[in-house]
Amino acid sequence: MTAPRLERVVVVGNGIAGLTASDSLRAAGFDGELTVVGDERHAPYSRPALSKAALLDLGEEMSAHHLPEPSHGATELLGVSAAGLDVSRRTVLLDDGTDLPYDGVVIATGSRARRLGTGREAGSHELTLRGLDDALELRRRIATKPSVVVVGGGALGMEIASGCLAAGCEVTLASPEPPLVQQLGTYLSDVFVAAGLRHGLKIASAQAVDIRDAGGHAAVTLADGSVLEAELVVSAVGDVPNLEWLATSGLLTDGRLDVDTRGRVRPGVVAAGDVATFATARGPRRVPLWTSAIEQSKIAALGLVQGDAAPELNFQQYFWTEQFGLNLKACGFMPAAGAPEVVDGDPHDGAALLRWSHDDGSGTAVALNYRIPVPKLRRLSAATPVAVPA
Repeated sequence: MTAPRLERVVVVGNGIAGLTASDSLRAAGFDGELTVVGDERHAPYSRPALSKAALLDLGEEMSAHHLPEPSHGATELLGVSAAGLDVSRRTVLLDDGTDLPYDGVVIATGSRARRLGTGREAGSHELTLRGLDDALELRRRIATKPSVVVVGGGALGMEIASGCLAAGCEVTLASPEPPLVQQLGTYLSDVFVAAGLRHGLKIASAQAVDIRDAGGHAAVTLADGSVLEAELVVSAVGDVPNLEWLATSGLLTDGRLDVDTRGRVRPGVVAAGDVATFATARGPRRVPLWTSAIEQSKIAALGLVQGDAAPELNFQQYFWTEQFGLNLKACGFMPAAGAPEVVDGDPHDGAALLRWSHDDGSGTAVALNYRIPVPKLRRLSAATPVAVPA
């Protein structure tokens, strides 16, 4: 694909993908009319901080999520959503009836929290943590130290459980599998589960199937027939990409928004972040991670401006989590199977640098409470790792 002549670019989405794309467009020399559409009224913020540091500073004004003020100089339309995209007319339709013409469009509408409950009654009792308003509400609720059930044993669920425990709540986490096993593998799952149990976490090893009202408080029904009652239920059971507004655009393939190696969907249209499905070494997939959105957005902006002359995405997964007194940074494909090579430190003594080797010659490097610059961790995960001094 060649790049169209760009005088007007619309970026749909004001999260980290939209922000990064906007900055990258300016850095690439685009000096035309730039409009950013965001369904939240807030300025861009750090979403990962909402389930990490932001839940821990309960005695202070929440600030861990703050990002620097945008410098791209775009016209920002906040508190309004995209309702449709007409590719033939090159216009974005907003939910207030406005049409935004474009020469190029960046689709960065992200994703929303998947909900466990389906009825109105369930919705009044089920909190999710996806946006800033969710975090503010959760902080307000846990300040009274309610009993909490967290549904979902992924990284988000475990981070929420950790934050609620730190706030003085009694916390039960419902997960049909060992927490984090799908994200990190058995070895690291065992490490984090042990840390959670030491901090007082209770684990219900069954699938949650419904949330209902139980006389003014929430009750979570599990697949084995048991019921967990609590004053507060927070679900963390995955995400849903915000693609409905593209239903009649002709851009979706079997419900996916597929992009090429330069983030392009078709001439004049690029996508990045949680909405985009792109090729990885292990097949096409969405990778709803903060650093993935940043890397994709930089490439997509160049793909829009430079076309075939733009660099291709060279994706290397990076993931981090903070919970139960543990800080983990991981570079490379996860989950990691089997036991790792201990490069440095002692995983049973609080800090270690670990590496897994995969059959395809790649590796995964993990720093567990271990101080190491991310570029060095990335090099350690390469097929031929560099030596890391003690």
